[in-house]
Amino acid sequence: MGSPSGPPFDPDDPDRERRERDTEPIPRIGPDDGPGYGAGPGLSDGPSLSDDVGYGDGPGYAGQGRSGRGWIRDPEASYQPPQISEDELAGLRADATGSTPRRVLPLEDEPSSLVARYLFPTERYRGEWKRHWIHLTNPLLIGIAATFVLGYLSGFLAGQDVGALTTIAVLLWFAVMGWVAWKVADWWYDRFILTNKRVMVVNGIVTRKVAMMPLVRVTDMKYEQTPTGRALNYGTFVLESAGQEQALREIKNLPNPNELYLRVVEEMYEPQAVEARLGKEADEAKADDGA
Repeated sequence: MGSPSGPPFDPDDPDRERRERDTEPIPRIGPDDGPGYGAGPGLSDGPSLSDDVGYGDGPGYAGQGRSGRGWIRDPEASYQPPQISEDELAGLRADATGSTPRRVLPLEDEPSSLVARYLFPTERYRGEWKRHWIHLTNPLLIGIAATFVLGYLSGFLAGQDVGALTTIAVLLWFAVMGWVAWKVADWWYDRFILTNKRVMVVNGIVTRKVAMMPLVRVTDMKYEQTPTGRALNYGTFVLESAGQEQALREIKNLPNPNELYLRVVEEMYEPQAVEARLGKEADEAKADDGA
């Protein structure tokens, strides 16, 4: 019988305890040995990461609990469409009394006979606007001044017994007032028009001028208001198109510039919203008529 392998036993060896501790066998722990790693709510029998709702089987990840697959996020499973409440849409619709606040004025239903001739069948009419009455300031002031001056001059000349000069003064007053009437008629027929495809300006009585710009060509749009314009609610629109000089670039003295600006911008960037609002307003109008 041979001697055991290894160095002989030495009670004074300083490394003896370390060697005995390292070579000591690890005892196996069974299910009846207390709340250890095997039986307690630990790593073996407890809810593992693959079984957790937030990792393996959750709606945001692909794969099953212990299938061995990696965690792959499913974008369609976690996406929720935005929910828009009726309160959020309340500002886009007006009630029967018109008391509901709106950011955009109601759209007109039909174009006037002056404008309808310039629209082709497939475009949708969005509105037309005359220029603000401030556009008539100069003609009206000239007419008022001419009335006072020529009236005084006619009375003075009548006292001097010069009938020819008095007649000339009266004819001159009629000429000035005729010019003022022409300016008022020209203002009445001057329209700014918006459709779903373009903006137009139509003016002139005898010589008609029609200028237009497609909305897809508009690269920049702004409006300017002087202090008087802010007080009286009018402004000047400036349209830019790809750095080119356009016939329709500056449109002066348009009323309600902020509302008109919102109308044009909405038509440029959110045409579906305009169509949806028009459809809802038409349905509400039919429901009111039916009621």
